[in-house]
Amino acid sequence: MAIKRYANIALVALTIIICLVCGCSKQDTEEKAVRAYYDGFVNKDWNTVVSQLADDFTFTSPAPDNDHINIEKFKDECWGTSKFTKSVRFIKVFESGDELALQVEITTTDNKLVHNVDIYKFNSAGKIESVDVFFGPGIDFPGNTK
Repeated sequence: MAIKRYANIALVALTIIICLVCGCSKQDTEEKAVRAYYDGFVNKDWNTVVSQLADDFTFTSPAPDNDHINIEKFKDECWGTSKFTKSVRFIKVFESGDELALQVEITTTDNKLVHNVDIYKFNSAGKIESVDVFFGPGIDFPGNTK
């Protein structure tokens, strides 16, 4: 398990280095960070998720008490949904300044679809500083049995 975690971290670091040398766009680098963030949910790997987050990261969603919560509360309140996350597909990605907007489709382990729009803000080091999530219609979050 540790080897896989270190391999994921090394892959992200190598990707950033290659982008810096080859001149990848800022959006490419930010999109890769968001993909790594979601890959952590799919692979049930908290270390991959947290490695993409800035120290002062905040998370906001329509769920009760999820207004600018910090990493610790994010892990406590949101990380549990990873057990229901089967796959993630990016539908649309838009960049504006230091923000990246993403329309995402999440397939749950019980094969339900969740559609969200996420807005990511990045710090100068390319880490995710904040995520604002807007739930689509339907089941609201992975694993909800309503």
